[in-house]
Amino acid sequence: HVQLVESGGGSVQVGGSLRLSCPVSEFVGSVRCMGWFRQAPGKEREGVAGIDITGDIPYYAPFVKGRFTISLDKADNTLNLQLNSLKSEDTAMYYCAVATHPSELLCRSKWWRDDFFAHWGQGTQVTVS
Repeated sequence: HVQLVESGGGSVQVGGSLRLSCPVSEFVGSVRCMGWFRQAPGKEREGVAGIDITGDIPYYAPFVKGRFTISLDKADNTLNLQLNSLKSEDTAMYYCAVATHPSELLCRSKWWRDDFFAHWGQGTQVTVS
């Protein structure tokens, strides 16, 4: 039973930074792909970043523009998302997610699809003003 609990959200000024964390209680099956999504009120959930944890290969949505960094701390199985140069448009609920039984090709091509991920956290709010 995979448990995901995001933390690190909060309220920051434009241009500020936050570090989101998502400890994974345990890895079940052939876990290879993890990601971060976000959802603003009235909008659909969108992919922010993904990572192939086997090859440490990161993927980012175009709107990230080098501002965010996704990483997995293998020492404590914690997925992180460093948010820098935050904009008001980044205001949203951020979710971490884990996909099971993916291949390298599937992670590369589908990390941005929410239906690709089987396990989700409850979300952590990021507010930029």
